[in-house]
Amino acid sequence: MILLENVYKSYTQGAQRIEALRGVDLKLEGPGFFAVMGPSGSGKSTLLHLAAGLDRADSGRVVVEGEDLSTLGEAKLTAFRRTRVGIVFQKFNLIPTLTAEQNVALPGVIDRRPRREIDARVAALLRDLGLTDRATHRPDALSGGEQQRVAIARALFFSPALLLADEPTGNLDSASSERLWALLDEIAQRQKMTVVMVTHEPAAATRCRRVYVLGDGKSRGEFEVNGLDAPGVASRYQQLGR
Repeated sequence: MILLENVYKSYTQGAQRIEALRGVDLKLEGPGFFAVMGPSGSGKSTLLHLAAGLDRADSGRVVVEGEDLSTLGEAKLTAFRRTRVGIVFQKFNLIPTLTAEQNVALPGVIDRRPRREIDARVAALLRDLGLTDRATHRPDALSGGEQQRVAIARALFFSPALLLADEPTGNLDSASSERLWALLDEIAQRQKMTVVMVTHEPAAATRCRRVYVLGDGKSRGEFEVNGLDAPGVASRYQQLGR
């Protein structure tokens, strides 16, 4: 599902060169719910952005759903991002002037799908995510948890095989976070989807099948969760992160 081979990625920030990924190798086979963990600056978000086709590696291979993303032109990469991968961010990224149902409909509108098809898909997604009664509300009238569920519904519009979530509960309280982790786990199981979540929270990773650990832009290892509680996940993570 996701394969990274000897991937390097660096950025220039002012006069400073930042090496975000330094020869990362990773093989993740779904479906299921997976976590990528690591301290701030370890390259977690960069890895996710490369897998989503939002950025390109400096060198190495990034293969997602059988597509070597380095070989795709901009038009094909844009289509890949829009229809084959769903992406959810920490800050929701909803358009404030649109209602929940209008935000969810955006991918279909951009892809020029028939209005009847868009409306049916939006209604189904809002129903599945418990948002039917919030359909006509704008983001400022929704709680943080509801806004994130709208963002997830939008990401699922084209029924992608892969859903990527970058610190999806970073702006939520603990109760809303727990509900969102449970929702992502349910989506992975019910829809036979691969869900990959970047997180620094061991409690979040307890919901996952497997955890991949990064540190200083390098792969540090991986482990099966297999019923571990939050302290157990934290212990395994710390062992690999040393």
